[in-house]
Amino acid sequence: MPMINFTNPLTLLTVTLVYVLILILAKELKKSLIAAIMLFTFVALLVVHTIMYMTGESLSLDVLSDITYTMVFDLIFVLLSFISYLWVDDIEAKVKKKKSIDNSLDWFWNKV
Repeated sequence: MPMINFTNPLTLLTVTLVYVLILILAKELKKSLIAAIMLFTFVALLVVHTIMYMTGESLSLDVLSDITYTMVFDLIFVLLSFISYLWVDDIEAKVKKKKSIDNSLDWFWNKV
């Protein structure tokens, strides 16, 4: 079963570059929908990799180890995408002069 293997450094570098480019695009266009699509993509990857791990009893230990590390990177990208979504959503709310649902990142920016 094919999978996106984040244990391969070239794949990880490519995904990171695509993530940064999409984040820059979302920030420049001030559209939180772009960041939300990126977030749901990483959540979907996490679900697929989890299903592969749960149904892969006949797989070798090396493949199961790769899937485990890939799931860790999936979780990291989900966290980064969620914070990015909140950031771009705050930018979009300020530009459109809309009231944001909540200021979810204020606790973070006040301590920085």
